[in-house]
Amino acid sequence: MKLGLSLKIDVTKIDKNRLFKGEKGTYLDLTTFIDTDELDQYGNNGFISQSVSKEEREAKVQTPILGNIKVFYNDANPQQQHPNTAQPSQGAPQPQGAPPYDDFDDPIPF
Repeated sequence: MKLGLSLKIDVTKIDKNRLFKGEKGTYLDLTTFIDTDELDQYGNNGFISQSVSKEEREAKVQTPILGNIKVFYNDANPQQQHPNTAQPSQGAPQPQGAPPYDDFDDPIPF
């Protein structure tokens, strides 16, 4: 089965202490849960959060939800495809005073 997923995260919610240096850059482990059969109240199929260690899981540590996931393609269930959700929002509101994010070469703002 193939799924097409659209992911959107709020980078300001990232716990910078969970970033780590790797061989080719700085990384962040993320976790996601996806339900292809049911949508939440906002039309999302799942969420994204920062990963926790085994010890943190056992201690029931929870990290904030960073963003959401929408399934826009599912070859096992063509009736559930939402082709427009993969497209960037036209005219999406920007926070007051926020610069437009049309230059993806800018560093992450933290």
